[in-house]
Amino acid sequence: MAIDKIDARTKRISIIGSGNAGMTAAYHFSKHGSDVCLYDAQGFHEHLDHVRLRGGIRALEEFEGDKLLFGGFEPIQLVTSSIEEAVNFADVLLMPVPSYAQEILFESMIPYLKHGQIIALLPGNYGSLVLNQLLIKRGYQHLELTFVDAISIPWACRIVGDAEIAILGIKQFLPVAVFPNDKGHATIDLLQPFFPIPLRLLENVIVAGLGNINFGAHPVYTILNMGILENFDGKFSFYHDCCSEATASVAEVLDQERLAVGRALGFRLPSDLDAMNALYGKNESNIVDFNRNSDTHKKIRSAPSSPTHRYISEDVPFLLVPCLEFARLGGIETPILEALTNLAGVFNHINYVQEGRTLQSMGLETMKIDEIVRFVS
Repeated sequence: MAIDKIDARTKRISIIGSGNAGMTAAYHFSKHGSDVCLYDAQGFHEHLDHVRLRGGIRALEEFEGDKLLFGGFEPIQLVTSSIEEAVNFADVLLMPVPSYAQEILFESMIPYLKHGQIIALLPGNYGSLVLNQLLIKRGYQHLELTFVDAISIPWACRIVGDAEIAILGIKQFLPVAVFPNDKGHATIDLLQPFFPIPLRLLENVIVAGLGNINFGAHPVYTILNMGILENFDGKFSFYHDCCSEATASVAEVLDQERLAVGRALGFRLPSDLDAMNALYGKNESNIVDFNRNSDTHKKIRSAPSSPTHRYISEDVPFLLVPCLEFARLGGIETPILEALTNLAGVFNHINYVQEGRTLQSMGLETMKIDEIVRFVS
């Protein structure tokens, strides 16, 4: 089945994963008019059990004194721990899961996938390239699949109770890229009716990976504040309390390194500040003011309490390491990027440069820069 044969009017979608983003996606896509299947594996069925018991998911209208978005209750058509059932439910499969779960979940999906299905990764973090390699290694290269890498998820959200979520904020739009690249516009046209915000098509999946807005803030503020975060069990407002003039200076230098890597690949990327202002409808002149004044980020009153938090365990190996790989390929000096990656590795006793998302895992290890760009374009 070709992508243009998928009937968007049926609006059936399978959500693979029931964490914060998965639960919110199931609720909001249902509220937006889709028939939703919510899946998670047998060992991660706690949230599914609550959804079954409650008959659906509730989004709170207020939490801890904050007014929330899109409050209400939505039934979920199918709740399952059968990956075969989830894959067969819809031709659009959404994976709003941490990057370290992408390959594990996709491996279980492969035997049941069909020609023409769309696999949307939120966030992508170069996942489309890795999953495409996995498809080839498992001997399923004959399957015509389309991968979508988003730079992030649409929401700032949390699970706050049994089958209860809090939607703290939502982006103005969601930048995404498609692999293979020639299916970009057709894929976006098909996906847009599912999404509650506009999708904006990026040049390719490498631009999407380099454009993930978690690249700077999450690792920088977590690593530089780790002592106090551990000692006080993360009882902080992450964006307000962990961003200061000094930590923002480090984030800004790291951002310049990221932009230089983008230029070496031939891409013009927006600065972190410009991207954040655009995504959240702000016009702040510096990172500190953005973190102080963003209505969405002010509602986030918790912070990581250990270096195993995903702000390090996901964002370092799946965002910083690929950028470092591209930097070395292009001969770009990135001392702050290297320092943060090494510090994170010391924290968690992991060699992230070896264990992260490398050129080899993306299937790019034998290519020069111009060959990589042609491959994803």
